[in-house]
Amino acid sequence: MKQPLSSHVRAHDGAADMRRSALVALCEREPSAKAAAAGALLAQYRAGEISCQVDETIEGPVGLPGRPDRPTLVEPRSLRHRGMQTEAGRAVLLHALAHIEFNAINLALDAVWRFAGMPEAYYADWLQVAAEEAHHFGLLQARLHDFGHAYGDFPAHNGLWDMCERTRDDVLARMALVPRTLEARGLDASPPIRARLQQAGDARSAAILDVILRDEIGHVRIGNRWFRYLCELRDLAPHETYARLAAQHRAPRLRGPFNFDARRDAGFDEDELAALIAQSPAAAAGAEDGAWR
Repeated sequence: MKQPLSSHVRAHDGAADMRRSALVALCEREPSAKAAAAGALLAQYRAGEISCQVDETIEGPVGLPGRPDRPTLVEPRSLRHRGMQTEAGRAVLLHALAHIEFNAINLALDAVWRFAGMPEAYYADWLQVAAEEAHHFGLLQARLHDFGHAYGDFPAHNGLWDMCERTRDDVLARMALVPRTLEARGLDASPPIRARLQQAGDARSAAILDVILRDEIGHVRIGNRWFRYLCELRDLAPHETYARLAAQHRAPRLRGPFNFDARRDAGFDEDELAALIAQSPAAAAGAEDGAWR
């Protein structure tokens, strides 16, 4: 029989443990409570109120992650796309972004509790990511309320967590394919979305995109840092290893245009950026005429 969830909070020495507490937060179903738990956990860790048991293997409960009954999860192709010139269209967009950030809280918390044996700095990094994703979710949820809606009002898809499941057995694959692939796509998508919001006269929503892009550069940089750390530890070539893992775990093929400046800031090297151009005609065209800048 699995232990009750509350038993996951404390390590064997009786002290509150960051990784076990992250699992409890991951199991939380109510979105605002999950976001608050992520922020509080980071504050407690930085205040020295909880420890981090890096070597302990933790057994997680079934049914991860905790999520509310709504939104209804559907296939991505089933989702309707609406223009941003109307409040209804912007509400759908804000809901989609809030769903991404809610999932990003889950992804970061999962990276904290699941993988034993990493340096403590790894767990501190991903706990910080969880707290920042929680802040993003709060900003988007509040803005969504301005439009008369709440998180859960529109359907959403489960693509981010699907990749989390595929990489659950290998921290190297997780670092390669969640922050460096799926989350890095946000670096590319954010500027054009922000521009369309600004053109629609929605400066408040556009300002939230500025906050998210700033922080997401740091999150992808953390993914790059730990991916390269693990490649060095395992004596693996990073570029070849990434290609192998992307094929093994069926990562989505990336298409341009790409935000190369943000990707550089996030730690991608020039060979990686050249590979993106080579695989994407849209990115190559942008590189030729300067639009990718």
